[in-house]
Amino acid sequence: MRSSFGSSPLVRLYGGWAPAEPEAPGMDFAERLGLWLNAFDAIRLQQAQQAIRAATAAPRGARKPPRLADDLAQARAVLARAIARDPLQDAEPDAGYAPWRERHVDLQRQMDLLIGPLREHAREALGTASLRLRQLAALDATLQEVLAMRTQALLPTLPALLEQRHRQLKQAGELDRFADEWRQALLAELELRLAPVAGLVEALKNESETGT
Repeated sequence: MRSSFGSSPLVRLYGGWAPAEPEAPGMDFAERLGLWLNAFDAIRLQQAQQAIRAATAAPRGARKPPRLADDLAQARAVLARAIARDPLQDAEPDAGYAPWRERHVDLQRQMDLLIGPLREHAREALGTASLRLRQLAALDATLQEVLAMRTQALLPTLPALLEQRHRQLKQAGELDRFADEWRQALLAELELRLAPVAGLVEALKNESETGT
């Protein structure tokens, strides 16, 4: 499976402002994932994979199909509207970057509060479906736990990176561009955070359509 953590719009956007070291070419998903894991994480992931392979299908019953796609769309819309609000509405004229930073941190908190339960809800829905989807839900839970420390360390650094961009544009006399770029960055962060949920929703949708 060919994939890249560096292919997300968020990474490309920030990389365009402050180019990072290029990744080695030809690395597959497992190799890139290995860069994020230590030995203990790798052991936990291997143990989880063994448990997932040993899982059995959940008993099927007359259940109402979950409206995960609608829930995902609603969460995306709510957070996108929050991002669209002007952080400078009640700020002092000379407040500088502070209102943007405070708003970014607040939006990250809102994303955590909304997307975390939504992801858990999606896993619960898959856990009552086929064996394949139940295994996918278990794998997603393990990956979230294994990668939590890394993501919790990286995502809070984004407001500081945007502060550097604010400074660059101010020095170049192009600060009027910052509001649009700030919102682009927040929307890209939103999509990055929603990606696991979107993947679970897509998997359930595909199985419902194929009937397998």
